[in-house]
Amino acid sequence: MVNIGDFRKLELKVAKIKEVQDHPNADKLYIIIIDLGDKTKQIVAGIKSSYKKEDLVGKQVVVVDNLEPAVLRGIESQAMLLAAGDENGICIIVPERQVQLGSIVK
Repeated sequence: MVNIGDFRKLELKVAKIKEVQDHPNADKLYIIIIDLGDKTKQIVAGIKSSYKKEDLVGKQVVVVDNLEPAVLRGIESQAMLLAAGDENGICIIVPERQVQLGSIVK
């Protein structure tokens, strides 16, 4: 179980996808550049099987901004893109309407 104090440590924010590239060392991964309003970050995300690059650029998404960076197949990921998955594939979590970049998700 995670208590509410631990959950509040997560910085969930709205970002906009600025750029998407194929990962050079992995068939299922994209390298995604996001704009959080006051900064940009790079994310490595395993969503290639469910999304085309051109369908992602310009989308607002929800990310975990304060996650410790991790290196995935040789590329640093500086945040985590939130998504759900089921038998139909992966579905990224997006705001219902356009909101200011960097907005806190509560």
